[in-house]
Amino acid sequence: MQADTPLDDNDLERLGALLDAVPTPLEPLDVSALDGYLCGVLLQPRPVPATQWQAHVADIEGRPAPAGPALDELLALVRRRHAELDQAIGQRQWFDPWVFPLDGEATATECVLPWVAGFAAAMDHFPALMEVDDPELVEPLALLYLHFDPADLEDADALAAVIETLEPPADLAEAVQDIVRAVMLMADVTRPRRMPQTRVARRPAPRRHPR
Repeated sequence: MQADTPLDDNDLERLGALLDAVPTPLEPLDVSALDGYLCGVLLQPRPVPATQWQAHVADIEGRPAPAGPALDELLALVRRRHAELDQAIGQRQWFDPWVFPLDGEATATECVLPWVAGFAAAMDHFPALMEVDDPELVEPLALLYLHFDPADLEDADALAAVIETLEPPADLAEAVQDIVRAVMLMADVTRPRRMPQTRVARRPAPRRHPR
């Protein structure tokens, strides 16, 4: 399998199994949080070295995971997703976020919250994006952070003010589309093209959660 081949459903299930098998006390990202984390890494105004962002895949705190074939396979799969997202963001093309429907009672926010939490983890570890002083970043960040409890947005008055003006997504499909739109809008600021155009293809149906 080539390193730049996009992951299929079997790969995604294998990735989930490898993350679940990371030994305690390490705290790996789940597949949805991992996807948000990778987007947060890729939206940084300066490339993050692979050794730095990979350190938080098997443990959110960056504690080293046991070396061996399982870790090698895990990171190889993650690198393929990183490359896939990098291409989609760079070309402003639709990508299928790893956001999965939960049970019938779950809200759209509950379904996308793991993805957004992964994105926020990337902002914690690599804060350069949040330090960019550009008003064009506020709206796309608000589209993501509106899924958090307002009490968790201390010292973010401008962001909270914009969130108050937004209607929550009506359903999961709209929430997923908001994620992709937010990523592309942020990329226009931190990864500008010569002629920035945020054109996103129509979204596919939500994927099933890997088991």
